[in-house]
Formats: sequence, C-alpha cells, structure tokens
Amino acid sequence: MTQEPTIVERDEQPYVALRGKVAMDGIAEFADRMHEVIGWIAARNIEPVGDPFFKYDVVDMDEGLVMEIGFPVEERHSGEEQIVGGVLPAGRYVSVTHVGHPDGLREATGELLAWAEKEGLEWDADGNKWGCRLEIYKSDPREVPDMNDWETELLFRLRG
Repeated sequence: MTQEPTIVERDEQPYVALRGKVAMDGIAEFADRMHEVIGWIAARNIEPVGDPFFKYDVVDMDEGLVMEIGFPVEERHSGEEQIVGGVLPAGRYVSVTHVGHPDGLREATGELLAWAEKEGLEWDADGNKWGCRLEIYKSDPREVPDMNDWETELLFRLRG
C-alpha cells in the first residue's frame, strides 16, 4: 500500500453509472464502456462533480462481479437500460490510495482487507454483497498517460 489506511466520514453522494455482471477477467472490457456513461451524462447536460469510479456490489471470485462504473453528480437521476442512478451511502469508510498500474489493485485490495481484519474492523458487507466498495480513479488519462503513475483511491464502507 502507498499509505496507511485511514477512516473517513462521507456524506451521501448521488451518482450515475453503467451497471453490469462481469467475469473476473472482463473488468478491463467493461471499463472500456465508460464512454457510454459519459455520453449519457453529456446528452442530458449533467456535470460530474468528482472522479470516475468502479463500484463493486457483488464480488464473487467464481461467479463474477456485479459492478457499476460511473460518476458522482449533483442530484439523483433516473437511468435507463443499463444506465442507473443511485446514491453512495453516507457513513464511515476506510480509504487508502494506490499509486501504480491498475493491475496492482488486486494486491492493494488484499492488503487493505488484511489490515482491516487485523484492526478488528467490520465491512458493510453480507457475504459477497457489499454495501459500498469503490475504486475512485483520481488520474485523468489525458493528463497522466502512463498507467504506472495513476492514483486510485480504495474506499470501502464500514458497518455501523
């Protein structure tokens, strides 16, 4: 991990995203569909108010993932088809920033999960279903073309 994890309080945050069921080896292909969210938002003159994110609703190493890729927005919107509107819940989150290629996020996530277990923290999760588990992509590829220099915040909600 790049830094020691910290616990932060967050307010709820509306968002718009593309939702899908994704195989473990299909995350990059799903991420390539980010343009669909950008196009949907742009067509409605909605301005993102933060960095793009991946939200993992179900993490099942055998059956795959249920995930969303999207942007925080000012107010809640209704989606259509695979585009959904939602609200990231308020609460206590563990935050840590990974600096490096996204391929390193699996290892960084493992380190974060191990750290939380050592600290006796309990995730907002029920088995494979998560209340809010995010990867927030802080680096704009147009400004930081080398993926080895990207900053990604892991932000996982705690129970209670």
